[in-house]
Amino acid sequence: MKSLKVICPNGHLGFAPLKTESFRIGVDAGPDYIAADSGSDDIGPVPLGSDTCASPRAWQEHDLEAMLLAARETGKPMIIGSAGDTGSNSRVDMYVQIIRDLAKKHGLAPFKLGWFYSEVDKEIVRGKIRSGSRVLGLDGRADLDEAELDASERIVAMAGVHPFLKLLKEGCDVIIGGRASDSAVFASAALHEGHAEAEAYYLGKVLECASFCAEPYGAKETVMGEIAPGKVEVTAMSPDQRCTIASVAGHAMYERSNPFHEYVAGGLLDMTDCHYEQVAEKTTRVTGMRFEPADEFRVKLEGSGKLGERFVGMAGIRDPYTIAHVDDVIAWARAQVVERFGETGWSLHYNVFGRDGIMGEMEPLRDKPAHELLVLVQGVAPTREMAEELTMTGTRQLFYARLPDVKGTAGGVSFVFDEVMEASPAYRWTVNHTMAVDDPLDLFPTFTETVGADHMETA
Repeated sequence: MKSLKVICPNGHLGFAPLKTESFRIGVDAGPDYIAADSGSDDIGPVPLGSDTCASPRAWQEHDLEAMLLAARETGKPMIIGSAGDTGSNSRVDMYVQIIRDLAKKHGLAPFKLGWFYSEVDKEIVRGKIRSGSRVLGLDGRADLDEAELDASERIVAMAGVHPFLKLLKEGCDVIIGGRASDSAVFASAALHEGHAEAEAYYLGKVLECASFCAEPYGAKETVMGEIAPGKVEVTAMSPDQRCTIASVAGHAMYERSNPFHEYVAGGLLDMTDCHYEQVAEKTTRVTGMRFEPADEFRVKLEGSGKLGERFVGMAGIRDPYTIAHVDDVIAWARAQVVERFGETGWSLHYNVFGRDGIMGEMEPLRDKPAHELLVLVQGVAPTREMAEELTMTGTRQLFYARLPDVKGTAGGVSFVFDEVMEASPAYRWTVNHTMAVDDPLDLFPTFTETVGADHMETA
């Protein structure tokens, strides 16, 4: 069987612009497909809940334009997954329109554009729950119940390879996907060309984050994966990077509780017995991967629900005595908030940067704070007005905290800004579950149209 080459120029399309030099090198290397994933839940639940992007539209257009022009120039298919960070229906529509606009802007010859949606109607999930088909929680969560379902603003299902394969089979030149497994974006190309599942999913796993599988560190650089029976080879396209045994194996193992297992819709990629070999200066070969089909077809669901409006305040501390008693200072401020707003109906969060602002109670050096601290205050409340006053109170009262042995007046805290700043509304993950479906395409309706110069037909 002929080998297949796929290039990936960006591990999260739009999160920061791709690097054009290594992308051009990758295009000149003759790939059979150009593909990238655009989504992540690392960005938190706000974009999904508010149906917005985490990335500027200009950066997303930059990458889509570079990829589209290269794909049409070479006549090779282009595949995008999890459009617009979340893969919600509006983000798919946005990407589809960008592709239409780019085709018109550049006067591209007609080509077939395909896309699929992945938002899930809550009533479909409710029907599963009521029928007794458990919607199973991930990472220690309880099974989904109707209360959490109703608390969800928006739910997307994570597609496997199936809607991509359907659109490829229909002859699409460009595919814009809703929410999808990262690896499915690339595995679908390999499966469509007849390669085995184990190598196909490993190809997807190694390419999903572009140059994160190369060293030295350099994000947004293009890498190429080449799949052949029994093996996958990955090559860095940047002149300054190499794909080494350590960088490829390290990337394969990160971001999951079991470093050897990658779950996708319909099965499991098992990397336990993978063998890594440096076959050229910039290329590592991987063999020994396995794929285990699932007994039951389950699809991961992601949902986000709104907590309230949010403001942010900041306060700095340099006084050693105040630093030593920073928890007492925070407790004082919080008590003033309780006095003003009562015990419930709001939330206030303090992060003490310079002590444990990132790791919280898990910070092993939290008993050794820096000589300067920044206290970041986040207030969340049902209304904008309440959130602003709540956060102002929780921040400004740090200044007035009463500490034992302090003989002077107030002043142990300084303010970066006198005001507090409005932030995005606060959301939380409400759904991180899997749901059984009868057909892998049940939740992912597909559409096609021909676009390009003076041509538009929708199917």
